[in-house]
Amino acid sequence: MSRLFRESRRDSSSSNGSSAAAAAAASTGGGGGLPSPFPDLGVPLSAADLREAAYEVLVASSRTTGGKPLTYIPQAAASAGGGGPASPASASSVSSANASSSPSLQRSLTSAAASKMKKALGLRSSASSKGGSPGSGGGGGKSAPPRRPATVGELMRVQMRVSEPADARIRRGLLRIAASQLGRRAESMVLPLEFLQQFKASDIPDPQEYEAWQSRNLKLLEAGLLVHPLVPLNKSDVSAQRLRQIIRGAYDRPLETGKNSESMQVLRSAVMSLAGRSDDGTSDGCHWADGFPLNLHLYQMLVEACFDNDDGTVVDEIDEVMELLKKTWGILGINQMLHNLCFAWALFNQFVMSGQVDIELLSAAGNQLAEVAKDAKTTKDPNYSKVLSSTLSSIMGWTEKRLLAYHETFNTSNIESMQGIVSIGVSAARVLVEDISHEYRRRRKEETDVARSRIETYIRSSLRTAFAQRMEEADSKRSSRNPTPVLSILAKDIGDLAIKEKNLYSPILKTWHPLASGVAVATLHSCFGNELKQFIAGLTELTPDTVQVLKAADKLEKDLVNIAVEDSVDSDDGGKSLIREMPPYEAENAIANLVKVWIKERIDRLKGWVDRTLKQETWNPAANRENIAPSCVEMLRMVGETLDAFFQLPIPMHPVLLPDLMFGLDRSLQLFVSKAKSGCGTRNSFMPQLPPLTRCEVGSNILFKKKEKPQNPQYRGSQNGTTNGADPLALPQLCVRLNTLQFVRGELENLEKKIKTGLRNVESAQADVTDGLDIKFELCQTACQEGIQQLCETTAYKVTFYDLGHVLWDILYIGDIASSRIEILLRELDPILETISGMVHNKVRNRAITALMKAIFDGFLLVLLAGGPLRAFTRQDSQIIEDDFKALKDLFLADGDGLPEELVDKASSQVKNVLPLLRTDSESLIDRFKRMMAESNRSGAKNRLPLPPTTGHWSPNEPNTVLRVLCYRYDETATKFLKKTYNLPKKI
Repeated sequence: MSRLFRESRRDSSSSNGSSAAAAAAASTGGGGGLPSPFPDLGVPLSAADLREAAYEVLVASSRTTGGKPLTYIPQAAASAGGGGPASPASASSVSSANASSSPSLQRSLTSAAASKMKKALGLRSSASSKGGSPGSGGGGGKSAPPRRPATVGELMRVQMRVSEPADARIRRGLLRIAASQLGRRAESMVLPLEFLQQFKASDIPDPQEYEAWQSRNLKLLEAGLLVHPLVPLNKSDVSAQRLRQIIRGAYDRPLETGKNSESMQVLRSAVMSLAGRSDDGTSDGCHWADGFPLNLHLYQMLVEACFDNDDGTVVDEIDEVMELLKKTWGILGINQMLHNLCFAWALFNQFVMSGQVDIELLSAAGNQLAEVAKDAKTTKDPNYSKVLSSTLSSIMGWTEKRLLAYHETFNTSNIESMQGIVSIGVSAARVLVEDISHEYRRRRKEETDVARSRIETYIRSSLRTAFAQRMEEADSKRSSRNPTPVLSILAKDIGDLAIKEKNLYSPILKTWHPLASGVAVATLHSCFGNELKQFIAGLTELTPDTVQVLKAADKLEKDLVNIAVEDSVDSDDGGKSLIREMPPYEAENAIANLVKVWIKERIDRLKGWVDRTLKQETWNPAANRENIAPSCVEMLRMVGETLDAFFQLPIPMHPVLLPDLMFGLDRSLQLFVSKAKSGCGTRNSFMPQLPPLTRCEVGSNILFKKKEKPQNPQYRGSQNGTTNGADPLALPQLCVRLNTLQFVRGELENLEKKIKTGLRNVESAQADVTDGLDIKFELCQTACQEGIQQLCETTAYKVTFYDLGHVLWDILYIGDIASSRIEILLRELDPILETISGMVHNKVRNRAITALMKAIFDGFLLVLLAGGPLRAFTRQDSQIIEDDFKALKDLFLADGDGLPEELVDKASSQVKNVLPLLRTDSESLIDRFKRMMAESNRSGAKNRLPLPPTTGHWSPNEPNTVLRVLCYRYDETATKFLKKTYNLPKKI
């Protein structure tokens, strides 16, 4: 005995802390049940100890009490079991008593197909499909069917794994008790004490079995009266001290049991004193098994007998079994609420031990838990609340372990169980929060939706776990055979995961959370977004892998957002809260930024090439048949290659980024055009400085004397270097520049067509992709127009005043007018016009010749109005000059093959308007001049006219023009007027 106590005390930490769980494990052959939710007993009672004690309570509470003596009929004539054979003497004495068992235990078992309780729990009857009642196996051949228990009592014995000899001993003991205490109710007995009173060591032949039996009963007394009494003990209670001493004494020497034992009398005295106490001070029976939590541990042993020992299903005789269990409530202090809680726990625990495959058990547990939820709202009993909290916490802990990673727990093969598990988990959480949590009661209930909150927690946790797993899988998938970037693989996997979530899990979770799909995709969006953010932060250049990842991210985001939007259609805010939870990945922005970097690199490279190449360009007309600069051809080729490369980029936003590229290319082409015309000067670069005004020396041989020529205009050399010694401003080179700008201008249209074609052919193209896009190289187009105009003028004035300057200043109308007429100028102009006509592109040829014509007419007019003191004209010379003017016009008209007549007339209109002044007499000119000066009100003195400014706008109505005609008039009147009015010199 002492050995058993010491060993059990030493192992108490492992044997009694989870006695209910151990019992459950034993009942299913060691299945994986949940730890007991009930508090530790603090006494080393094993599951078998508790089960046998519970069976004793069951048999005692179910026995018949009355005036007739009770007899005992053994279950088998000679049995061998876990309790050992009964002694022949006692067996014969009991059998001679000739009595019957309790009616409730002896009730015959019938088909339970119509079980009311099974129907209420949502369980189907299994009687029709089973060969016999549970646990009725035995010896015999394999073909022999298992023996069916004939009574409910027999069924309970089998279910609780009580051997027939042990059952016989229990019933024999109860018979003896009843014989000696006729009419005494079971609730007024302390069964462990009564059994110790009835059996001596000789009644149990096996000494070890006897010691274990005595130890169990003493430990039950310790647990029920000392450790967990119904009424708390007073520390000074003498009976409690005495009972402790007796139990300690049994450690060293077994207690002498038996009816007439002195030690038993002392034990009875102490036990009955403690068991007779009650809350209200009245003695209403014995309280030895109704203290918390001993009563729950014992009752749980009984409840677990409701489940088939072989397959774990609820027995078909559940209605009869429950009737028996209710009879124990008085002894164990159980009520309907505690029963509901214990049974709900047992159903759920049995489902767990079934391998989570018996959906009926799960459904039954959920239905029973609904009853528990109702009970929780009607009581504030602290002990009940305590056990309710621990039980529901255990259930919730198990469910949450699976639901917090439900992607690992559930799949298509077991998804059916998810609904029930979620329901139970949410129900448990709701009771814990709403009916137990003090914090919840202090808050307004409408502020917390327990079910929705828990579901959201499950979704986010499970999706984060699933995401982490997909990341590992994506990393393992990448290899030399599959070089796809990890994030691209992950994006596809997450897209598949979102679809699976939407189709498989969300329909279940929507029962408690209407936006289950939305929460799921928002979580996945956030997880992938964190990875993408790190990826983007490390990007430095645009690579195929980069684009692939960003495109995959963009597609994933659109898919996730679509699911969220679809899920939120009927929500109060239309899904705005979910969308706010999904800040854009801005994958397109990331791609755009990288493409902009790519564009900048290409444009910078192009500009650098322009700078280097045009410094070496010679504008050689012999370089090609088109008479254009080779650098121009190369430049346009590079622009075309850049466009091709751009449209080959695997990006989804070509139309969006095209303006950036076009602007860069436009600027590069503009730079080329600007440098092509740079260094050539402008028309003003070649316009001569007008000589000072002088008057003619009448009567001298001035017309035939050589005087110093006016200085020719200074030539402003090109800024472009030359490598072959050719003049970069020679007429052929200027023609090449003109052609080059015209070629660029013409190719702009081809480039624009190329761009439109490229846009239509890209992967993301739409039918109207080019609509609304301004596909024009406006900067270059404008630069070409301005450049062609500038080069035409520059060429014209350079040819006129630089190349033909010697004719204009040294020959034309110098000395004898008749011998220095326009023919020499026309001879010099002819090859120039041929060069321009032969070299310049036909689209700018007329512009170049027109510019030259204007420059020639300007030069012709300057000879007449600012030709210097070597020139003098009489009125008679005007006819010669007019004839020369006509010949000059005819040169450009070329008998209808030249420029249009109206264009020639317009260009020569200034000369035509001034020529009549040359045949006007001097007096009229002077009067005209004075009148114009008076009208302009520029005279500050009556006798002296101010010198009118030179505007360059030659006109018969402009004072300076009239004055210049007088300056070159060879007659006395004009000379005297100029001498008197302005004191102009005769020579420079």
